[in-house]
Amino acid sequence: MAAPKKTQKPQKTPKHRHASRRPKTHTTSPNSPIKTVLLMMALVATLIVLFVVYQSIYATTGHPEQTLTVDKGEAYHSLLSKKPWSDAFLSSAFVTKAYVALATDKPLQAGNYQVPAGASLAQMIRILSQGGMATEFSLRIIEGKTVKELYHTLKTTDGVVLKVLTPPADGYSWTDVVRDNEAVAKALEIESPNGNLEGMFAPNTYQFSHGTTDLEILRRLYQDQIKILNKAWESRDETLPYETPYDALIMASIIEKETGIKQERQMVSAVFVNRLRQGMRLQTDPTIIYGMFDRYDGKIYRSNIAEKTDYNTYQIDGLPPTPIALPSEASIKAAMHPADTDVIYFVATGNGGHTFSRTYQEHQKAVAEYRAFMSDSNQ
Repeated sequence: MAAPKKTQKPQKTPKHRHASRRPKTHTTSPNSPIKTVLLMMALVATLIVLFVVYQSIYATTGHPEQTLTVDKGEAYHSLLSKKPWSDAFLSSAFVTKAYVALATDKPLQAGNYQVPAGASLAQMIRILSQGGMATEFSLRIIEGKTVKELYHTLKTTDGVVLKVLTPPADGYSWTDVVRDNEAVAKALEIESPNGNLEGMFAPNTYQFSHGTTDLEILRRLYQDQIKILNKAWESRDETLPYETPYDALIMASIIEKETGIKQERQMVSAVFVNRLRQGMRLQTDPTIIYGMFDRYDGKIYRSNIAEKTDYNTYQIDGLPPTPIALPSEASIKAAMHPADTDVIYFVATGNGGHTFSRTYQEHQKAVAEYRAFMSDSNQ
């Protein structure tokens, strides 16, 4: 028998690794040049943005000192879009808008604001939001005051820059007024009798910006007064005994000094106009006072009434040579339109008003009543 063949064990097929094995993943080293470049680019971009923001908000600008006018209801952005601010702030409009939105929580207040030279956006917003640098100031010129008092007011008001008036000093006298009158008349090209500018400036309450010069203010007041005078002259009663508008201005100044009651102005005007028509002297105390200038001490004496000066209407005929005060528009109108009455006298009642009379007898009675009232008041 044949010997059985040895059974050969099947050979194991060697295991082969998968031909499409997953490739190794390569990670970038922390010190990779590419990452460094990207980080540098991000840093530079951030710095550029921060620089633009800083320049837009905090950097000074090249504009000079300016007065910035804010209209009622105006918004910040429309304000900053005006020249010269637009060139400085709207080159980065988005940054400007964003900063204004974040930095402001109150609406703009109308008015004028003094913005210093080179002010940044942040400075401007602070000035406007706080309202602490509004530049307007109120200047009240009271009717019936003299040009001397007007000049003194301008010399002592904060915000007024003296250009033609002499600096303020103790003992401001009418001699100083003459010098100031000459300088103002020359600067404004005003011609006035004796160089006296009395009455040529309109009393009122004005708003001016800090830094306005005395000359600019006086020009405004002069132009206003001339405009008022010319308009009233055009509609005047043509039978009045005035040769020029200046005559009417003189009369208006006397009316202003005699009464502050609106309803009496035309009656006072009628008294003086009737006296002029009848050739009577005006005999008004304020003209005595004005003609005394620095000598007036608050009282009128008999010697003052008898003294002949250019202004004493107890001693001169007609009108004085110039106004004696700054008349209001109401007094100018009264001078052009006196009441239709034949009164030629008036005297104070003692309680603020006046009694008007047609005859000397009526006037004497009114004077007696005034004296009795004053006597009773002093007891």
